[in-house]
Amino acid sequence: MSAEPLELAHRAVALATEAGAREAEATMAVSDTFNAEARAEQITKLQQSVGRSLTLRAFVDGRKATLATTDLSPEGMADLVERCVEAARSVQRDPLGGLPEPESVAAHDLHIFEPDVHARSEDEKLTDALSMEREMRAYDARIDNSNGSRVADAVTSVALVNSRGFEGSYTSSSVSLSASPVLRDGTEKRTAHYGASRRGYGAMPAASEIARIAARRAVEMCGARKPQTTILPIIFERDVAAVLLGDLFAACSGANVAIENSFLAGRVGERIGSDFVTIIDDGLLPAGMGSSPFDAEGVPTRKTVVFERGVLRSFLFDTYHARKLGAKSTGNASGGTVGPNNFYLRPGSGSLEDLVTRTPHGILVYDIIGFATEHVTGTWSRGASGFMVEDGQIAYPVDGFTIAGNLRDMLATLDDVAGDIVYESSIVSPSFRVAEMTVSGT
Repeated sequence: MSAEPLELAHRAVALATEAGAREAEATMAVSDTFNAEARAEQITKLQQSVGRSLTLRAFVDGRKATLATTDLSPEGMADLVERCVEAARSVQRDPLGGLPEPESVAAHDLHIFEPDVHARSEDEKLTDALSMEREMRAYDARIDNSNGSRVADAVTSVALVNSRGFEGSYTSSSVSLSASPVLRDGTEKRTAHYGASRRGYGAMPAASEIARIAARRAVEMCGARKPQTTILPIIFERDVAAVLLGDLFAACSGANVAIENSFLAGRVGERIGSDFVTIIDDGLLPAGMGSSPFDAEGVPTRKTVVFERGVLRSFLFDTYHARKLGAKSTGNASGGTVGPNNFYLRPGSGSLEDLVTRTPHGILVYDIIGFATEHVTGTWSRGASGFMVEDGQIAYPVDGFTIAGNLRDMLATLDDVAGDIVYESSIVSPSFRVAEMTVSGT
């Protein structure tokens, strides 16, 4: 990173304190992004940009305001500071507001930047998008359309300075490839999706492999039917499992716990889940997609055990909600609230196929739709599709059904975990099985 972002952040903090802010924090972000989409033999979307933004938090007599600008001229910064400090004077006092206590950030090589993102040419990226389209159609003649094959990457630099002496910066990169075929199954249309994300192109699966997996998932759903309404074990494939874990993260967030919008409120130290439930948030995970040396407030990230063999050990906090609940920040500040770093269920053993083999009867869920989570009670339900499992083998595809349960019960009856985790998002999970859920079908 060049010195300019840090210099601009320092200037904004100095201007804010001169204008009357008791405390101030400035975050400068520079993001170089690429995004392409292909359909059939055409590139249907191509976006490339460099964005620069400055976000200022100002505290005046226990009052706080946050404003951002992309106008980094001296006049633009002066206007931002004036408006932000004036806005802070106009809001209600909050005794819990203010910057975090200064903490030193240890030197870690987190492997969150890969130079091959800048080195890869635009033509190579467009070739990847087009090749995924061709590969999907070559897999099966019934695949004659798609929802798009996409290639995206970004290199982002962040510099943060505050009036309590903190100064820090880092640069990270990310790459993602995805494919979404559409298949004709008689009068029905079958869609599927598969993608991958890494810190650099060198660690990515081949574009052809991503396309083939997506195409195979569409083909395997041909002839799907509704299952009978019953109660069965449910296997959550790792991508679907991550969605469920995202709902659980919301219940672990200090922001929700503070307003009692969580079924976990007041239950630290209690056994909630089975022995298979060890859940960790780790901002220092090497090459993790959510890793960074410090959070959005300059608090060093760290490894926090949220559940340990089923026992709830900790919530996750930014500075404000930690003060509200008499705790300490866990380095999870993000966008003005609490966010995940690398939030994951500890993997078990074997592949997804091994997990299926260990399941005499049940349903393997590969996709879910809808949103129905009630965080106060833990009530959870989704539309789903996947495969019926009989005698430890895939029997036939099923769709058009709903699975439902309660997050507390699902954690308690989570009884097997695969070892197939891939750290490609800030919330990830291995595939796992819940012993008993309600299936609503025919």
